Amino acid sequence: MKICSVVGARPNFIKIAPFCRALRKYNETAPAGGAIGHWLVHTGQHYDDRMSQAFFHELGIPQADVNLGIGSGSHAEQVGKTMIAFEKVVRETRPDWIVVVGDVNATCACSIVAKKEHVQLAHIEAGLRSFDLDMPEEINRLVTDRLSDLLFVPDRISEGNLLREGVPAGKIRFVGNIMIDTLREQMPAAGRRNVDEIVAANRIDAGIARGPWNGREGFALVTLHRPSNVDDAAGLRRIADFICGELASDLAVLWPIHPRAKLQLETHGLWRQVAECGRVFLLRPLGYHDLLKINMEARLVVTDSGGLQEECCVLGTPCLTLRPNTERPVTLLEHGGVSLLVGNDPVRMREGYRRLSAMARTPMQPELWDGHAAERIVRHMAALA
Repeated sequence: MKICSVVGARPNFIKIAPFCRALRKYNETAPAGGAIGHWLVHTGQHYDDRMSQAFFHELGIPQADVNLGIGSGSHAEQVGKTMIAFEKVVRETRPDWIVVVGDVNATCACSIVAKKEHVQLAHIEAGLRSFDLDMPEEINRLVTDRLSDLLFVPDRISEGNLLREGVPAGKIRFVGNIMIDTLREQMPAAGRRNVDEIVAANRIDAGIARGPWNGREGFALVTLHRPSNVDDAAGLRRIADFICGELASDLAVLWPIHPRAKLQLETHGLWRQVAECGRVFLLRPLGYHDLLKINMEARLVVTDSGGLQEECCVLGTPCLTLRPNTERPVTLLEHGGVSLLVGNDPVRMREGYRRLSAMARTPMQPELWDGHAAERIVRHMAALA
């Protein structure tokens, strides 16, 4: 069997790393002639090549066999360029299976190519639904799942979504959350990091005199990148007011700032407000281990990231999710998780913050989020050889 797996952006790297490891482990003991051939295609859909390479190194991902070098751009630009370039790779290599992960533009583009080239398609992290068609990722999820021949779901809610959409049960495999494989694998390395050193090495000099970092009395982690939060001036102002007001009055705030968020803060005249807030410490984008270490020690996470919702669930970090919906409901309080949806409404943000502030850190483990999802995936695929 020959497998071609595809990654496109940083969220994919966290999910493909355990899959690569599981394939290597399987091949070490596979019977003669039973090894699974594998090559990795990186579409190059990212905003920071340096950070992408750092993730590959930290997570032990082998260098991609092919890098399409697509770069940034609109959804249509990335999907179109990726399809053109990936089609050539598929025609040259003729894999038995194409494996895509997550919900980035590369996932959608390569899924379409797989079916047009009559190659079987497997989707890792299938069945997630926000039911919000304004999210580009939701379109990617719907298209990919509709085209997939094998759908690996991370939780029972996702499995139910697919069944309600008419996906035959025989195509669905409940394997657990592959991203949590990486989390559990990398926690010891992240635990050896030092938060003070991370802050010192990554602080952004905004040209404003600042006091020394001191998070020993507790700190919050903030991340923002979604257009629904950062592209709208009014919404971004509400979030900045909350962070610089109620949140920073109680806790020091570490904010590794996404380039998109930084640009919009500057565009909407909010950069100086945030930079001058005495207890908000702006950081450059962080590598996996540094961000995980901060999450492991934070009192609270304020984010619009789906991946961080999942990490917070397992780590037990209360998570104030600045979104009106989520494709990961298993992480929510009502499903036994630690995340609370508040959107960017000021009243809901304040009320949610007060509610989560009273919560103790309580790690949770949804079913099969045990660090062995990738092994299950490889076993299922090997059975099809």
